[in-house]
Amino acid sequence: MSTNVVSAKDIKREKHVIDAKGKILGRLAGEVAKVLMGKNKPCFVPYLDMGDYVDVTNASLVVVTGKKTKDKIYRSHSGYPGGLKEETFDKMIIRKPAYIIEHAVKGMLPHNRLGRAMIKKLRVYAGEETK
Repeated sequence: MSTNVVSAKDIKREKHVIDAKGKILGRLAGEVAKVLMGKNKPCFVPYLDMGDYVDVTNASLVVVTGKKTKDKIYRSHSGYPGGLKEETFDKMIIRKPAYIIEHAVKGMLPHNRLGRAMIKKLRVYAGEETK
């Protein structure tokens, strides 16, 4: 028997559309990350970007469990002294609903150049429409 070797030219990408309406944020992000990495394919290898394109619709209708709507905090820093900005899930879902899913999925992908290439195949839309 010989080992099946996959090269970059053998990769065939598909497009998946996932509706986030009423889905739990972490479970949705895990499902999206799996498709972006290509772990749902039988010929998966961890050193190639084998994943498919993913469009997530209805990002503004994603839900979290427990008291996370008030307790979950998104932090950013401008780089200047005193430049820390904090925003709760409640306010972020109104202001930037797509960022919530992008942030969750990015944390589940590899933290290297391969992960940066994978996240480029993700598109998140706040409503029903896709482009």
